Amino acid sequence: MTTATAPSPTSTAPTPHQVWKRARGLLIALLILVIAGVSFAAVRSGTNYGHLDPRSADAKGSRAAAELLKARGISVTVATTLDETTTAAGPDTTLLVTGPNLLTPAQQRRLHEATTASTGRTVLIAPGPAAASRLSPGVRTEPHRPVSPLPPSCAFPAARSAGTADMGGVRYTAPDSTATACYPSDGTPSLLILKGRGDSDTVLLGSPDFLHNERLDQQGNASLALQLLGSRPHLVWYLPSLADPSATSDDGSPDNNDNGNDTNGGGNGGEASGEESDFLDLIPSGWLWGTLQLTLAAVLAAIWRGRRLGPLVVERLPVSIRASESAEGRAGLYRKANARDRAAESLRVAARTRIARLASVTAREAHTSDVLLPAVSARTTTTGDDLSTLLFGPAPTDDAALVLLAERLDTLEREVRTS
Repeated sequence: MTTATAPSPTSTAPTPHQVWKRARGLLIALLILVIAGVSFAAVRSGTNYGHLDPRSADAKGSRAAAELLKARGISVTVATTLDETTTAAGPDTTLLVTGPNLLTPAQQRRLHEATTASTGRTVLIAPGPAAASRLSPGVRTEPHRPVSPLPPSCAFPAARSAGTADMGGVRYTAPDSTATACYPSDGTPSLLILKGRGDSDTVLLGSPDFLHNERLDQQGNASLALQLLGSRPHLVWYLPSLADPSATSDDGSPDNNDNGNDTNGGGNGGEASGEESDFLDLIPSGWLWGTLQLTLAAVLAAIWRGRRLGPLVVERLPVSIRASESAEGRAGLYRKANARDRAAESLRVAARTRIARLASVTAREAHTSDVLLPAVSARTTTTGDDLSTLLFGPAPTDDAALVLLAERLDTLEREVRTS
């Protein structure tokens, strides 16, 4: 006599091959993300400088202008603090302030005192109303106008020699007639030269665009830049920074009235073009690249999770499933989700469909209360309100009410069938 051996149970745990097939898409996406991150980091691992920085070769940098000045024998010194700037100022020095709007009121007053005493040239890039009132008292600012090629329209030798240049931006009105006004936009100059003591002067520029690397070779921009910044043997290129210790000394909080044009510029030599700074210009580049990588990862994850292996096809089941099992399975899902409203609606729809046939109501009008209720009332003793609540009422509030609803629907159907 032989004994039957029980079949070994089949393991439902995924095999290593199945795990690999499921996870390889995500692993490949992670590998691509890591490679892209390393590549971006390598590309941007060099030293980055801001707008108008004489060390920056970017489109908005000013390295080209600085190199041309050095080629003409002008010494270019980069200063990032107010102490360095005031120490370097002198009668044989041109002081270029790239972001006067970044300076606090105390810094602006201190800088004005230093430039007044130095008797050199001071070039201010797009100072707003508050900055202009402190660094060049009496000057009034006018609303910003777009930068475009403008003729000099003045007798200033440097402007006449340079000719048409990319000017505009903030416009300025001098307190007296002794000032030289050039490059008018809508009748108001965007370059203003104020004479000081001796050979000193202060130059207000409405826009820094002509100093950018991308525009230096256009119009007369290079000529104007060399003549304005190369009139003295030394050039101090001041890049105001919020990290300057002098910004927190005295009453060094930024002036709350420095709105509009005074909100320009950024960080290490930020651009002060007289236009409102774009929000993206205020975000460090590392955060932008990080956001780009996270976005790429999210897209890859969405593609991985949402991929299709082909169109959906109807497949015959390998075994027959009894209707009662399907009903029990669906009921279990409804119960797990506490979907009494859906379960009740399914019961009512099925009951209305069957009762409509018995009451000689078309299938199209089986779910219309105005048609179905009168037909059913004629075949049953249930009153109108109770009948309406039973067939079209609200969802049950608990499981007991749901069971009672099913029983009452069955009773109603039997009554209509036997009437």
